[in-house]
Amino acid sequence: MAGFSIANIGFVLLTASLVAIVSRRLRLPYSVGLVVAGIGLALLPFGVELPLTRDLIFSVFLPPLIFEAALQLKWRDVRRDLPLTLGLALPGVAIAAAFVAAGMHYVAGWSWIGAGFFGILIAATDPVSVIAAFKEMRAERRLSMVVETESLLNDGTAAVGFSVLAAILAGGAMTPSAVAGALAWTMAGGVVVGIGVTGLMLIVAGRTDDHLVKITLTTIAAYGSFLIAEHFHTSGVLASMAAGLLAGNTKGLCAIDERGYSHVLAFWEYAAFLVNSVVFILIGGHEAHQPLKLYAAAAGIAVAVVLLGRMLAVYPIAALARRTAFGIDSRYQHVLVWGGLRGALALALALALPDGVPEQREIVVVCFAVVAFSIFVQGLTMPWLLRRFRLTQG
Repeated sequence: MAGFSIANIGFVLLTASLVAIVSRRLRLPYSVGLVVAGIGLALLPFGVELPLTRDLIFSVFLPPLIFEAALQLKWRDVRRDLPLTLGLALPGVAIAAAFVAAGMHYVAGWSWIGAGFFGILIAATDPVSVIAAFKEMRAERRLSMVVETESLLNDGTAAVGFSVLAAILAGGAMTPSAVAGALAWTMAGGVVVGIGVTGLMLIVAGRTDDHLVKITLTTIAAYGSFLIAEHFHTSGVLASMAAGLLAGNTKGLCAIDERGYSHVLAFWEYAAFLVNSVVFILIGGHEAHQPLKLYAAAAGIAVAVVLLGRMLAVYPIAALARRTAFGIDSRYQHVLVWGGLRGALALALALALPDGVPEQREIVVVCFAVVAFSIFVQGLTMPWLLRRFRLTQG
């Protein structure tokens, strides 16, 4: 087992570059190729392996991915469909989580607390997987915006649900008003932190024309907003999202002219490529060591209830919005259901499960199984689905 080292990182990045070249020539999803490569690296005789922990995912990988995605979003597009995306991110996640929890309790025989933890950590779609997949497939602009924004917003719901269950496990009690307050603090607090940190960077950035300094300030905005928000128990994802939206829609933080702005975008596109490469290879490496055969029945049940829960979340909410300005047609709804990918965020929460959860080890393994299904089955078929519904750009 070689462990974490600079040599391993270099080997992983070389692998990622080769996978990118091969994937594009074969017209296969890049993320799928990376996971396969990660599995292959883990099975090599010299055991190339890097750690995959909750802190690594939250503190290192998520901030640049969220910031880069939000940097290129237009606020007017986000605002237009905000009622829909909030509906999917708030009641939608709650509906899906409740259905998954009930399914795992009654069908798989899990305890209510274990089923509840699994339901909430797997109900939220993963921004890492979603953003990587839809950007690569060049999905229609509005569709990408809805799917990506939902994946960024639903982190708050999942975080609050996770905290509520942790409190219950510890013997505490959470009233409905306390849950509502926690959700409001998690989401609003994250946005406020993101805007506040980025606002300070705007003031500093306005005093220089050096694009290297501006890139540095965007890095502070991305990581600083995320880490400060997490420190105060608000949503780091929403903080980085707010930071990226503010930076991208004012351009004051990024550059004063278009030339400087292009430098910043190029840097963040590279950062996103770099982080995505490592994330998916790590997922593949850890998939290779999961005892999936031991929990095959539970994994099969989990895949089924997760898909059904996603349907129960998307179709009714979309039906309620059908006659409004932010309504979406059936093609969008089908893609939202099948494109609700799971990945690093769910794994981070699974790895952070409290020790008192009865099915702790089983939940981690089954979570890896659902993520594998999401990446290999849903990820490989999404390009075909988008072409079938004519929802690609050009």
